[in-house]
Amino acid sequence: MSSDLPARFRTQVVGVALLDDAQHPTAFLAAQRAYPQNLRGLWEFPGGKQEPEESAEAALVRECAEELSVRVELLDEIPGPHAQGWPLSERAAMRVWTGTATDAPVVGADHLAVRWVPLSDPDAVLALPWIPADLPIVRALLDQLTR
Repeated sequence: MSSDLPARFRTQVVGVALLDDAQHPTAFLAAQRAYPQNLRGLWEFPGGKQEPEESAEAALVRECAEELSVRVELLDEIPGPHAQGWPLSERAAMRVWTGTATDAPVVGADHLAVRWVPLSDPDAVLALPWIPADLPIVRALLDQLTR
């Protein structure tokens, strides 16, 4: 993570929308948070914090291996409004990629559940109780995949 990040984006988070197929996706993987309590039960993109001296891509590969026991191949970044991606809070932003997994995802301690969300019904996708900061990213993902 670069030390020249604006003060409000000191924490760089990375996430992935794992697709069921790279060429013709019909669904993406959403994960239901186990903690903290105020986010428990809400849906998110799998991922986590980027460590110092680690690239965003390497952090995402590591986080997916730790959280879901999968190896991922990253595809395209979903561009956010800032160089650091999508604002999560006053001090954190998240960069998000699409990707595919070479293994079946396993629910780990970070999540209550994972599920494949069908892309055929965008209204149903948006109706899931997403972490509020992830909702604009979900909309951008749907726009990117339905162009």
